[in-house]
Amino acid sequence: MKNIFDPEVTAELISRINQLQADTKPRWGKMSVDQMLAHCCVAYDMAYTDKYPKPNPVMRFLLKAFVKKGVVNEVPYKKNIPTAPAFVIADRKNFEEEKARLIHHLEHTLALGKDHFEGKESLSFGPMTALEWNNLFYKHLDHHLNQFGV
Repeated sequence: MKNIFDPEVTAELISRINQLQADTKPRWGKMSVDQMLAHCCVAYDMAYTDKYPKPNPVMRFLLKAFVKKGVVNEVPYKKNIPTAPAFVIADRKNFEEEKARLIHHLEHTLALGKDHFEGKESLSFGPMTALEWNNLFYKHLDHHLNQFGV
């Protein structure tokens, strides 16, 4: 798994994002490119804002017990897997705004660095290692950039 805390990896991801156009079509799935960019921002919004509520204790236990491993391991996501409700983007979004927002999140993550994420709490999964945060961010973004052919 590539390391999002490496400036070269962040530059590569930004370059891939910059290859997207407002009319880029997915290779699979139902999202438009603007929805995909907004969808990818949700993971960062959950890490950096209070926009999303913390799951109740029962739901959090279930997420930690049954979902976390699949999200933070190094096994790539399969095509057309279900997504959590908070990640569903039903409305169309402004492509340029979502692209800029996602790039900002990547740059912010790089600036904070690996040490910031060591032991940082996830809304859904509790405290995580920097490696788990890396895998969560990189694997998800790489999956969707591949979905759109970049």
